[in-house]
Amino acid sequence: MKTVSIQQLATDSGVVFGTSGARGLVKQLTPEVCAGYTAAFLNLFESAPVQQVVVGSDLRPSSPEIARACILAIESAGLVAEFCGVVPTPALALHAMQKGIPAIMVTGSHIPFDRNGIKFYRPEGEITKADEAAIMGAEVLLPEPLELPDLPAVDEGAQQRYLERYLQFFPGDMLAGLRVGFYQHSSVARDLLTTLLARLGAEVIALGRTDKFVPIDTEAVSEEDAERAKAWVLEHQLDALVSTDGDADRPLLGDEQGIWFRGDVVGLLCARFLKAEALATPVSCTTAIEKSGWFKHITRTRIGSPYVIEGMDALQTAGKAPVVGFEANGGFLLGSEIEHKGKVLQALPTRDAVLPILALLALAHEKGVPLSALTEDLPKRFTASDRLQGVAIERSRKLLMELEKDSEPLSRLYGPVSTLDVTDGLRLTFESGDIVHLRPSGNAPELRCYAEADTAVRAMELVDEVLELARRQ
Repeated sequence: MKTVSIQQLATDSGVVFGTSGARGLVKQLTPEVCAGYTAAFLNLFESAPVQQVVVGSDLRPSSPEIARACILAIESAGLVAEFCGVVPTPALALHAMQKGIPAIMVTGSHIPFDRNGIKFYRPEGEITKADEAAIMGAEVLLPEPLELPDLPAVDEGAQQRYLERYLQFFPGDMLAGLRVGFYQHSSVARDLLTTLLARLGAEVIALGRTDKFVPIDTEAVSEEDAERAKAWVLEHQLDALVSTDGDADRPLLGDEQGIWFRGDVVGLLCARFLKAEALATPVSCTTAIEKSGWFKHITRTRIGSPYVIEGMDALQTAGKAPVVGFEANGGFLLGSEIEHKGKVLQALPTRDAVLPILALLALAHEKGVPLSALTEDLPKRFTASDRLQGVAIERSRKLLMELEKDSEPLSRLYGPVSTLDVTDGLRLTFESGDIVHLRPSGNAPELRCYAEADTAVRAMELVDEVLELARRQ
C-alpha cells in the first residue's frame, strides 16, 4: 500500500470538482486518480461506517475502466461494491437513498467525448461543497500495484426502483393516444424511458439511436438537433419529442412543432404541475419564475446542483414546503415529498430528467392542450444560451473581471446597466430589460453565455453578439 495525497493527485492530473462531480480529460482520469478520489470519498464515512457502495456508469467507452478503478478502491476498503451497470444517475441515487448506502456514478454527463467524471452520493443524496473540500484535503492508502478487478455482474435493482417510482405516481393511461418520439442517441435512459412511456400508454417511436457516444447539452442544443427535431415531428406526426443528456439527469422536451423547450421553462412548468410553493433555482434561470407569481418563496443560487440543494435545504429549514429546485438545463430536484391526486412521490434531491418530461406531458393531458400551449400563460420572457469552446478558465475569468470593472463595451451596445450580479460569473441587467450573463463552465474549458429578453429572437441575438465580442477579446 502507498499513501497518496488527493490535492497532489489533482495538481498533477488536472482532475478537479466542477459544478457537479470530479471531471477531467479521459487521459487524466487514470486508475490511480479514480481510485484515490473514491478512497477519499469513503473516508467521509469513518465516523458512521458503511458496508456497501453502489456503482453505475454511462455509455462512454472510458466509463467501464473508471468504474473498475472505483470498485478497486471500494473493495480495498473492505466494502462490497454493488454494480448497477449502465443506469440513469437519478436512478442510481434513488436506489442508494432507499438502501441507505453511498453511491458512485461514473459519467461525464453532457461534456465533450474526450472527458469523463465521477459523481459521489451520500446515503441521503449528493455530496456537499464541504464534502468536496474534505475529499480534496484527504490522504489515502492505495494498493501498489493497482490491479483492476473485473466488473461484477449487473444488479438491475436501481432500474426497477426508478421505473416503479413513476409507474405508481402517474396514471397508467396518462399518455394513451400520444405518439412520442424518443431521440435515444447514447442516453443511459434510452431503454428504460422507452419502457416507461409505453407502459403509460404512449406509442413510442425510437429515433437516432447510436453506439457512438453523443454529448447532448440541453443548455446549448445544436442547430443540427434543432432541425432534426422539426423533421422528425413532421415525418412521424409526433405529439411530443423527448430526450435526455448522457446520464439522464437533464431533460430535452420538444412540442408537436418540433420546438425544443428551454430547460428553465421545463422546470418552471414542472414546479407548477407539482404545485410547489417554494423553489431554489440558479441566477441563470428565467425571471418569468418571479413574474409568474406562482410561488410563495424563491431562492436564487449559484449554478450547480450542490448550490440548489443548499437552497432547498434552507427553505425546508425555514419551514417552507413543498420544496423543489431546477436548473437552466432542466434538471429537476425534488426537495420534499409531493402529493398529486392522492398519489405520493418521495423526495429525490438530485437532478432528474424523467420527472419533468412526464410532468409536462401530464400537464398537457390534464388541460387537454398540445404541448406548445403550455407556455401561453407564462410571462413573455425568453432565454437563450450558448458557449465558446476551448476557452481556458483563466481567460474567461480575466474577461469577466475586466467587464465587472468597466461594462462600457456592453453598455455601448445595450444601454445603461441597471443591476450587476456577481453571484456566479457576471450577470448584467440593462435598463431596456435585456439580460446578459457570462460565466466560465465548471466542467470544461468553455465560456458560457446566458441571455434573456422580451422575444426569443432578441435573446439569441444577445448571446451571439456577446460571444462574438468575447471571442475578439
